[in-house]
Amino acid sequence: MNDDIDGGRRQFLSCMAWVGTGALWTMSGGVLKGAPIEHAMAMGGHGMGAGMGGLRFAQISDTHIGFDKPANTDVTATLREAVAKIKAAPEPPAFILHTGDLTHLSKPAEFDTLQQVLREISVPVFYVPGEHDVLGDNGSDFFARFNGTADRKWYSFDALGAHFIALTNVLDLRAGGLGRLGDEQIDWLEKDLRGRSASTPLIVFTHMPLWDLYPEWGWGTDDSARALSYVKRFGSVTVLNGHVHQVLQKVEGHVSFHTAMSTAFPQPAPGTAPAPGPMKVPAEMLRSVLGVREITETRGHGSLAVVDRTLA
Repeated sequence: MNDDIDGGRRQFLSCMAWVGTGALWTMSGGVLKGAPIEHAMAMGGHGMGAGMGGLRFAQISDTHIGFDKPANTDVTATLREAVAKIKAAPEPPAFILHTGDLTHLSKPAEFDTLQQVLREISVPVFYVPGEHDVLGDNGSDFFARFNGTADRKWYSFDALGAHFIALTNVLDLRAGGLGRLGDEQIDWLEKDLRGRSASTPLIVFTHMPLWDLYPEWGWGTDDSARALSYVKRFGSVTVLNGHVHQVLQKVEGHVSFHTAMSTAFPQPAPGTAPAPGPMKVPAEMLRSVLGVREITETRGHGSLAVVDRTLA
C-alpha cells in the first residue's frame, strides 16, 4: 500500500511540474509521450495552434456551480475564465466535452447558471453527469436538460472519423464511493462497438476514472474491466474523466487514461491527505491548479494531442 501511495505522489508531482504552462501529450500506436508545452512547440510539436487540419475539441470538468466555500468563493468567475481561455484559442473547438459535476447540489438555478455561461462559447457541449449532478432525483433533471430525455443516460456520436462514447458511472455508487456502469450500459457499449473497425479512434468520456486510480478514496469504477475489454481491440483509445480535480495519466496498451483539472477547486494528490475534498491553496496559486483541456485528433495520422492549460 505504501508503494502505491508513493507512486501516486510521484506521478502527481511529475504532472504538476508541467501544469503551470500546460502539457502536450501525443499518442501514437498506443504510446503516450509528454513534454512541457513550450518545449514541445519549440521542437515543432503540435498543440492547438492553426494548421492542424483535424478535429479540435475541448474538455472542461468539475465546475461545481453553487460551491462557495473557502477553497473558491466564486466558482462562476473561474468558469468564465475557463470559457475565455477556450474562446481565445487560435482556432475554436468544434465542441466541448463536460465530464461532470456541473453543479454542486443539483439545484435548477445552478444548472441554469452553468448553461448561461457555456452559451458564451457558441459551440455544442456534450455532457456526462457527476455524482453532484444526480442528487435527489437520480439525475432526472440533468438527463432531461442535457441529454434530451430523462431516459437517455449514455450515448455515442461520430466526428471526423473518431467515435465518441459518453458513459455514466455515478448512478449506483459502490462501497467507498466507487463508480459503477452496470450491466445494461456495458451491454449497450458492446453493441455500440460491434462491427466497428479496430482502426477507428475511440474517445470515451465519463466522470469517475475507469481505472483504479485510488480505490481507497472511491477513485475508480468497480466494473470498468468488463467495459474496457470491449475497447482494447482498437488501435487508439483515449479515456477522459474528471472527479479528481488534477492531471494524472496512465497507459495500458493502446488505451490512455487522462484525468482533468477542475475549474472550481483542487483536490489533494492520492494518499496525501486523510480524505479527498476541496483543497484550499493560497489565493495567488488557485488559478495555477484550475484549468481546461484542448484536444486535437488528426484524421489519418493516428495521433491525438492533449494540452492541459491552467487559468494562470
